[in-house]
Amino acid sequence: MRIIFIGDICGRSGREALEKHIPTLKETLAPDVLIVNGENAAHGLGITPDMCKKFFEWGVDCITTGNHVWDKREIIPYIQSEKRLIRPANFPSGAYGNGTYELQIADGRKILIANMMTRLFMDPLDCPFQAAEKMLGQYRLGQNVHAIFVDLHGEATSEKMAFSHLCDGRVSGVVGTHTHIPTADYHVMEHGTAYMSDAGMSGDYNSVIGVEKNVPVHTFSKKTPAAKKQPAKGEATLCGVCIDLHDNGLAKNIQPIRMGGILSQTMPE
Repeated sequence: MRIIFIGDICGRSGREALEKHIPTLKETLAPDVLIVNGENAAHGLGITPDMCKKFFEWGVDCITTGNHVWDKREIIPYIQSEKRLIRPANFPSGAYGNGTYELQIADGRKILIANMMTRLFMDPLDCPFQAAEKMLGQYRLGQNVHAIFVDLHGEATSEKMAFSHLCDGRVSGVVGTHTHIPTADYHVMEHGTAYMSDAGMSGDYNSVIGVEKNVPVHTFSKKTPAAKKQPAKGEATLCGVCIDLHDNGLAKNIQPIRMGGILSQTMPE
C-alpha cells in the first residue's frame, strides 16, 4: 500500500497548490490513499464544507484537522455527517464528529486513518497516549486493518517522538503537523513505523509560518498591537510525505514531497 499525506493546507495559496499538484501526484506516484490536513485552509483558520467538497472532488480520501477545526462554525453540522473529515480523537467525549476514519481502498484492503493532538503548548485535551492505547486495543495491523496512519497535530517534537515510540510496530506511520515547518527526520523506526516530526505546511514560505510577514515581525519586534494577520498569497510549496508499506502494514520507507514555491524541490524516487 502507498500512502501520500499532505501537511497543513494554508489559505488560498495552499488550496491552489493542492489543486495544481494532485494530478501529478496521482499520475507519478499512484497512491492508494491520499490524506490532507485541512485545518488552515480557510484564510488560515479552519475549513468550510465547500472546501472539503472541493478536496474530495480533486481526489482526497480523508481530511484531518487539529486545534483550528472549529474556527469556521459552519463546519460543525458538516463534520457530523461527513465521516471523511476527522478531528483529533482525544477531544473530550461528546465532541462533534469522529477522530478516526476507516477507509476501504479499491482492492478491498482497509486503512484506519486517525487524528491525534498533543498537549504541550497546546489545548489541554484528553491524553493522546491513552487515546492511542484505546484505539490500538480495537484496531490491530494484519488482523482487522491492513494499515494505520496517524496525523499527530502538535507543537513539541519531544512529545511527538514519545508518542511515536509508543506506537512503533503497531501503526504504519505517524506524521506530525501544526508547526508548518518540514523536518528532516523522516525515517522508519526500529519496529517498522514510518515517522516524521512535521510534514510542513502547504503554503507560501515567504511568510511567517504562512502569515504575511509584516504583522508578525511588528508584533515580535515592537511588542505592540498590529494589524490583523493575513495568509501570505505567494506561490505555495506543497509539502508532505509518501509512505510505502509491506504486506504486514509496516513501513518499507518514507520519503518527503515538496512541490512548487521557494523551498527545495523533492519527489519520492
